[in-house]
Amino acid sequence: MRQYIINSKGTEQTLQFGIENWWITDYLSYHNHTPSHFYIQAVENCEVIAIEKPTLESILIQIPNLERYFRIVSQKSFGAAQMRIKFLFTMSAEERYHHINNLFPEFVQRVPQYMLASYLDFSAEFMSKIRAGKI
Repeated sequence: MRQYIINSKGTEQTLQFGIENWWITDYLSYHNHTPSHFYIQAVENCEVIAIEKPTLESILIQIPNLERYFRIVSQKSFGAAQMRIKFLFTMSAEERYHHINNLFPEFVQRVPQYMLASYLDFSAEFMSKIRAGKI
């Protein structure tokens, strides 16, 4: 799964990916009961579980270990977002590509390249040049 926006130029900008056994949502929209500012798209065939807030709140009260699970997932998600921001501010585009490719080579092969490029904040054409060793 991926979460993305469409910017003022009409270009999709991938904000995050949701891999196996992961949760992906617009947390503020979910919390505040407001329309989302983001789109979510399945990148591959997947099973989707949608839980309405009142149902989730009831389950979390009944099963405290599940509340701990969601807290940990949220912390990991927030931490990953912080690291992505750090990499966007401190690494060149080429360094960002090589970093993610070294850490998650199977993932890089599974995701459409234009989505990965938008996540790394450069064009698919630029990614082609990096992959071809022209940069």
